[in-house]
Amino acid sequence: MSDNPELQFKVPSVLEDPSIKAIARVYADALLDAKGDSSGEQRIEEYRSFIEDVLDANPAFEAIFFSRSVSTEEKMGVIDRVVSPQASELFSHFLKVVALHDRLDLLRVIFDVAVDLEEKRSGKVRVIVRAAAPVSDEKQAQIAQQLKDILSADPVLQVETDASLIGGLVLQVGDTVYDSSLKNRLGQLQRQLRQRYVHEIQSGRDRFSNSEGS
Repeated sequence: MSDNPELQFKVPSVLEDPSIKAIARVYADALLDAKGDSSGEQRIEEYRSFIEDVLDANPAFEAIFFSRSVSTEEKMGVIDRVVSPQASELFSHFLKVVALHDRLDLLRVIFDVAVDLEEKRSGKVRVIVRAAAPVSDEKQAQIAQQLKDILSADPVLQVETDASLIGGLVLQVGDTVYDSSLKNRLGQLQRQLRQRYVHEIQSGRDRFSNSEGS
């Protein structure tokens, strides 16, 4: 562990917190707020590289981090031997803090939370865009510009393909979903027709009942 005061992560005990995201938020804040020369964006990119180039590429390595049969001391040793020579001192220290609190199994969740926090701090908004077919770069640029005008923030598009939508787009900003897909419009039309059909049947019954009573 480094004695450099600029690299000290002050992480409170969160072992009893029932919310995984709340726990991850503590470590994400610690990483982004730690004193150092690198920017939040640079720390996110180093973290992303660790996820993609180390964990994704080496499942056996990730299994060691997640294993309950591997002691904390052994995991710290792995970080020293494998990660530290390639990583910044700050990121290496961050991993050790997570290891000491027995939270290495949350590394991917912490990353997702850290990305979200950094985007918000930078005035960006993540927007999930689901479409029936791949969206061209030109179309994505148009969508981004329109959203920028509406949201008054820089949108970060996460484009996903969903063939079940048939056509149109589904946009999700936070917990709010804007559904302009053909599937949704057809569903709305179907509900309207069903309601009209039920109304007509009910009206017919009322007229029939009135004629019987007169």
